[in-house]
Amino acid sequence: MSCKSRHTTGSAVRVANESVLENFAKIWKLHHPLTPEQLAFAGRETIVTSVGFYHGGDVLYELRDLPGIWHERCVESASK
Repeated sequence: MSCKSRHTTGSAVRVANESVLENFAKIWKLHHPLTPEQLAFAGRETIVTSVGFYHGGDVLYELRDLPGIWHERCVESASK
């Protein structure tokens, strides 16, 4: 299986807006759920510090100065 991420280490990204995060938190019931603390960072721009993959191929990011693990669906390019 080949896993690919949209963002690489060092990429500038923006955390998705509040409604996207709230919806994801509501529907996502598997690994690494968003925490209430993470919801406060909606719209924040930052840098990807680490890219990883969950067993099923889900892309997971660590973001500079932001807590927790972030799913690819919760992060977009900062240039959008």
